[in-house]
Amino acid sequence: MAVGELADPYTDPVPGAFDLAFYGGGAGPQVAQGQLERAVSKGGESFAGWYYVVTSGEHVGYESWLERDRLILLDADPEVVRIASQPFWLHWHDGRRKQRHAPDYFVRLADGRCGVVDVRAGDRIDEAAAESFAATERACAAVGWEFARVGIPDPMLMANMRWL
Repeated sequence: MAVGELADPYTDPVPGAFDLAFYGGGAGPQVAQGQLERAVSKGGESFAGWYYVVTSGEHVGYESWLERDRLILLDADPEVVRIASQPFWLHWHDGRRKQRHAPDYFVRLADGRCGVVDVRAGDRIDEAAAESFAATERACAAVGWEFARVGIPDPMLMANMRWL
């Protein structure tokens, strides 16, 4: 589904440059109403698992301890009502070749706003990752979603959050 098709009221030409591929071929991330499953499953070595999110009463996937820590913080945020792990692929052409990226989390907030969260430590962002995050931020802005690239949370905060 082309984002430009969803964003006809927008005059910005950016939405037409992106395509979204949702898990199961649905019309979009129905985070506030139904259950989503992960869009991707990466192979290789990682610390993947499932975290039980009290906010929504369901398990949400993570691929690293850093992502798990972000889930703990999102679950504790009173504004967050639903969290989905990697619910879509974002596709675009960077002028040289086709690119794609699956953001780490899609969140629905209590006031109806939506947000996309990418989790990566600042010292682990290479040029390709930086381009992916920039493209994701542009696509989110084009459809009215918030975007955040988050890194390593404060160690003392996380020690306390994990203890709770």
